[in-house]
Amino acid sequence: MTATAENRAAAVAPADPMVPRPFRIVRRQRELSDTFTMELTAEDGQPFDFRPGQFNMLYAFGAGVSAISISGEKSSGRLLHTVRAVGTVTDRLQALRKGDVVGLRGPFGRPWPVDRARRRDVLIIAGGIGLAPLRPAIHHVLANRGDYGRVLILYGARTPDDILFPKDLKAWRSRFDVFVDVTVDRAAPGWAGKIGVVPDLIERAAFSAEDATAMVCGPEVMMLFTVRALLRAGMAEEDVYVSMERNMKCAVGFCGHCQFGGRFVCKDGPVFAYTDIAHHMTVREL
Repeated sequence: MTATAENRAAAVAPADPMVPRPFRIVRRQRELSDTFTMELTAEDGQPFDFRPGQFNMLYAFGAGVSAISISGEKSSGRLLHTVRAVGTVTDRLQALRKGDVVGLRGPFGRPWPVDRARRRDVLIIAGGIGLAPLRPAIHHVLANRGDYGRVLILYGARTPDDILFPKDLKAWRSRFDVFVDVTVDRAAPGWAGKIGVVPDLIERAAFSAEDATAMVCGPEVMMLFTVRALLRAGMAEEDVYVSMERNMKCAVGFCGHCQFGGRFVCKDGPVFAYTDIAHHMTVREL
């Protein structure tokens, strides 16, 4: 094979999913006391394509790797990852600053069913930092608003100070073609919004249960009770999708860390139809 042919073959050969690419932090924004967003750009200048709901493996060099859902993309092509600092790797990521480099593998996983939801009502339901993996789906639906029926964004946080992306929520709420409802578990001085849990919002929401698709992300107990509320409202199990954020190490089904019953979250998820995992979600310590 000639050198030109070898170069051409290398250009079309698929990238090794186990080899991280270097990405530089071009902006870093504090979201909450323990949560931040990193804006990344590829050092090799190559484009990065993903679908709403997919995740990347982010490397904090010297500390390890962590699976982080993609929380958006700038018009410049820069990737956004919103991270909660809860352990060794994410603590190290939190300590990084503009100009530092991280490793990135991805994207991985099954996305949100934004195509299947076309011409249907769409419920996007999040709790806490679960709004981050859903934000790309929200952007997609709103960018193609004419393809969907009623769009409802229901969000819950522990306190008003824990509300993620408040500017985004305000912008979405300002639209006449989107219904946005927010609740908190515990109020604070000056809070004039709703107090309660996310499933309570479903009871007050107007949508066509028999012709709707729900996408749910948050703590597992929140998702379980939210799904139950959706089913009581008349939705079918196969129309409800949840994102399972489990301990992922390899992202390609080799290591077994994210095994969930007979499935692997990294390659069979992280987005699952509720019908696929309904039994497992009610098994303690699974």
